[in-house]
Amino acid sequence: MQNFPINRKDKLIKEKRHDAFPAKGDWRESTTCTKCGAVYIKGRWTWEKAEDNSEQTICPACRRVASNFPAGYVEIKGAFFDGHEDEIFNLIHNIEKVEKQAHPLERIMNISVNSHKTLVTTTGIHIARRIGEALSRAYQGEMSFQYADGEKRIRVFWERD
Repeated sequence: MQNFPINRKDKLIKEKRHDAFPAKGDWRESTTCTKCGAVYIKGRWTWEKAEDNSEQTICPACRRVASNFPAGYVEIKGAFFDGHEDEIFNLIHNIEKVEKQAHPLERIMNISVNSHKTLVTTTGIHIARRIGEALSRAYQGEMSFQYADGEKRIRVFWERD
């Protein structure tokens, strides 16, 4: 009897995930978003001025917002939040301002507050992670994150009692 591994033909093959709202696509140069005014130039979305006869479309971030399909979730918990709510919201909005200026597809979609947690949803994974990292740097606490769907979505957890 041989001691060789048997090659199984019934292996599970991981299917590649398809991003429903890709940042790069088949848009022509100087395509402009009709909702936010972002412009597709040199393979990325920017806030540069578009050509006068540019094509019109809706950018992936605006489509995410309209479909209510976030790429990032930031969950904020703990007693510390109750006493520092305004400061934390200012920090979150400042991060969005900086991030959105450089990367038009990175935006906050919604902030919902209830008695157990605050949930910030974002159009991109990078802004969600930056919010979590900024909270951790500014206020310590415990931060963790997990990617899902082949790194097309992220969930960030931050908590301080």
